[in-house]
Amino acid sequence: MYIIKLNAIDSTNTYLKDLSAVALPKDYTVVAAELQTKGRGQMGAKWKAEDGKNLTASVFKRLPFFSITEQFYISMAVSLALIKALETFKIPKLRIKWPNDILSADTKLCGILIENVIKNNNLQGSIIGFGLNVNQKFFNNLPQAASMSLITGIIYNKDEVLSEVLKQLKIHFDLLELKRFIEIKTAYESLLFRKNKPSTFRTSKNDSFSGIIQGVTENGQLNIWTEDGIIKTFDLKEIKLLY
Repeated sequence: MYIIKLNAIDSTNTYLKDLSAVALPKDYTVVAAELQTKGRGQMGAKWKAEDGKNLTASVFKRLPFFSITEQFYISMAVSLALIKALETFKIPKLRIKWPNDILSADTKLCGILIENVIKNNNLQGSIIGFGLNVNQKFFNNLPQAASMSLITGIIYNKDEVLSEVLKQLKIHFDLLELKRFIEIKTAYESLLFRKNKPSTFRTSKNDSFSGIIQGVTENGQLNIWTEDGIIKTFDLKEIKLLY
């Protein structure tokens, strides 16, 4: 693996996007920053992290074997890799909040932003960005946020955490290359936050409704058993799962 360590950068994903616009980076090129000034999350959300306390990194993975129609399997595999890495550090009650936030119980530890590089309608590679709260102690006005250290009381070596995340990413991308899709999707769905429990959702029109998460489609849409007894599918732009 080729690891680039930076003191500060606007966004590690943007750094890799700029590289890939010129030429595809080497497989498993990693960019890690002590501080991201413009960290990004899903749907344009901003990711804020305390300087030097957390793991903010992006990985470039070449995907010559992969189809555009299989993109959500990348998200599922990355989510599972983060879960497995955190399990090695004894983080309890790990769950995936659809589509790919990593929780311990009901507090958020990690956000993932995946941006695929597509040229001439072919998937060239994937930029996998993740912000993992490692040693941060205070999260002002973020009641749902936590860190590994807050949960266990342990101060972690960030290089060790990064090493384990990269190891698990390699394992799970090997599964993707072997087309072990059923195995990946089954494992992902088994870890979905609030699966099979009555939950509240908010639509893009700011309406609320109740339903029960059943799983996901291969394209990453959420299957919800609604109050009228019908299973409906929703994409990320349509609804938000409330805590």
